[in-house]
Amino acid sequence: MKIAVVILNWNGRALLEEFLPSVVQNSKEATVYVADNASTDDSIAYVEKEFPNIKIVQNNENGGYAKGYNDALSQIDADIYCLLNSDVEVTPNWLSPIIKEFSDSEKTAAAQPKILDYKKKTHFEYAGAAGGFIDKLGYPYCRGRIFDTIEEDKGQYNYSTPIFWATGACLFIRKDVFEKVGKLDEDFFAHQEEIDLCWRIQNHGYTIMYLSDSTVYHLGGATLDTMNPKKTYLNFRNNLYLLIKNVRKSHLWFVILIRLILDGLAGAKYLFEGKFPHFIAVIKAHFSFYRNFNTFIKKRKKLSKTGKYYSIFSVVWQYFILKRKHFNQL
Repeated sequence: MKIAVVILNWNGRALLEEFLPSVVQNSKEATVYVADNASTDDSIAYVEKEFPNIKIVQNNENGGYAKGYNDALSQIDADIYCLLNSDVEVTPNWLSPIIKEFSDSEKTAAAQPKILDYKKKTHFEYAGAAGGFIDKLGYPYCRGRIFDTIEEDKGQYNYSTPIFWATGACLFIRKDVFEKVGKLDEDFFAHQEEIDLCWRIQNHGYTIMYLSDSTVYHLGGATLDTMNPKKTYLNFRNNLYLLIKNVRKSHLWFVILIRLILDGLAGAKYLFEGKFPHFIAVIKAHFSFYRNFNTFIKKRKKLSKTGKYYSIFSVVWQYFILKRKHFNQL
């Protein structure tokens, strides 16, 4: 089984200096690649000098996470891809449970390890934690993280289990499945494209796994900080893309209507809090959604739809009204 650990880079020399050594040291079973999104710094020169055994894939433009990986992976020969953020520290033997799972189960098409916080290693990390889910209205949440509440890792998720989505911070996927389901949707650019990909994977009858015996530490926010309005824009826009593309017709319009109302309330909250750039980001996200509405209607017609994709109706209700802050309380 050939494994390719592929790190997407854009002007990230500082991150490569800090995190690449752990990947090289602890990934003897894999071939490590740095896929560069047309960087203008000296990050690739640094890799070539300090890590001559690492393979370089040079993209022609900065097409974001989705296009960046699509372009790079098309040039890489492997059975299993690992899409690894440049701000992730990996641990000894992190690949062993992954290799075993993909070897033992042909139904497993994608997987993620336990994701802990690089800055606070006793706690889960926002992007992925112990595996992702979504509610009926399309709000993503994780075992170990709901909205901004991050759980301490006390071993409560020390068992492997199927999940709905695996984080793009450290996503393992079979090459043949990646190509079969249509790769990453480049219209997302960045954020939530992995949820869309995982949704399509399950539409094809495959399983996505959280593997607790593998652990990595994620810095998070290194490319786009949570305080950046662009991140707000991408998250609001892409979540609507996700819904219009994948939710079954029988309750699609109900879900979209409720989400438009809730997004309006979120925008008003930003405005009252004095976060005017984020308020504008929500408005821009909706205009982009309306502008590209027909494009995504055409995409949904090409996709098969699964039945129930959620286990709870509204994580917003559970979290803000019922005050259930932890996954095991839902």
